[in-house]
Amino acid sequence: MRVLRFGVIGVVLLVGVSGRVSGGQLQQIQQGQHFPGQVREPDITDPNIDQHRLEQQESIRSSERQKRLVADTDKLLALATDLKQQVDKTNKNILSVDVIKKADEIEKLAHSVKERMKG
Repeated sequence: MRVLRFGVIGVVLLVGVSGRVSGGQLQQIQQGQHFPGQVREPDITDPNIDQHRLEQQESIRSSERQKRLVADTDKLLALATDLKQQVDKTNKNILSVDVIKKADEIEKLAHSVKERMKG
């Protein structure tokens, strides 16, 4: 009971102090209000946004996506080639743990590439 009473008193004092600091009025943050240092996401419905700038940004994102796909498919090819070499070294009775791990890595990377290609 005593802890609850101190907690309530602390909240009342905190609200009272913060009320005095802000001039006794609660201030609402308006939607769309911009603060220094805050990163604003462009609003597509905003008529002030330059359409040309949006097209340039989309073009940059598209080229970056393409670069990542090329790099990942190169890595996928290297992993598959390495897996083939490791499998060629094994016989029908021995299956290396490294081969299984490499196959899992290839599967995950291939799935990632496939999902990125979809959009």
